[in-house]
Amino acid sequence: MAQQPDPKSTDLGVRLVSASVLLPPVLAAAFFGPPYFETLIFIASAILLFELYRTSNGKIGWTIGGAIYIALAALGLLALRSAADQGTITIYWLFTLVWSADTFAYFIGRELGGPKLAPKLSPKKTWIGFLGAILGASIVGIFVAIYLGKTNVWPLVTFSATLGVVSQIGDLLESGFKRHFHKKDMGSLIPGHGGLFDRVDGLLAASIVCWLGQELSGKVLLTWL
Repeated sequence: MAQQPDPKSTDLGVRLVSASVLLPPVLAAAFFGPPYFETLIFIASAILLFELYRTSNGKIGWTIGGAIYIALAALGLLALRSAADQGTITIYWLFTLVWSADTFAYFIGRELGGPKLAPKLSPKKTWIGFLGAILGASIVGIFVAIYLGKTNVWPLVTFSATLGVVSQIGDLLESGFKRHFHKKDMGSLIPGHGGLFDRVDGLLAASIVCWLGQELSGKVLLTWL
């Protein structure tokens, strides 16, 4: 009898292929900046708004609220990227820590299981996965702090861990939104991930908080953390 493929391995393979296709243009746009990064953000925002509108069955109130949320995240990303000298690395740091938090949460939570984090919002998420997200984001913070030659890595690590928490909250908010409208995914644009919203839900929340942190400090984040 032919051996059935492992669903976990198949899922991982699809995710890796999707990431290998999506990451290069995103990283390139962030590197080259205007007008490529602005164009990327505009297109992504339009797709997110369409997915939100369709998932909410055209509910105007939900669409307007979601549009404001998406706009804040988009403005935050543009502001972070526009920072002199540190704009590109700030975007790379933010993207990488959110992706790492999501990846660590997914695989650690899937392998170790444990008590559910918020079963009414996202039945598969666990507390150990949540801690994995914090770990993943913290590791990115450590590497970036070392790369920048900081003598004290803890401020950047702590803020990175905080953004890891925020990204998971953003993920839960999107999960709750989908469950409210009885939808599994926000779309089918990205194989293995669903819609674009399913892939960047944590990034949206983290971008807003990161931007607010920079605005409140009055300085480029990576120069004072």
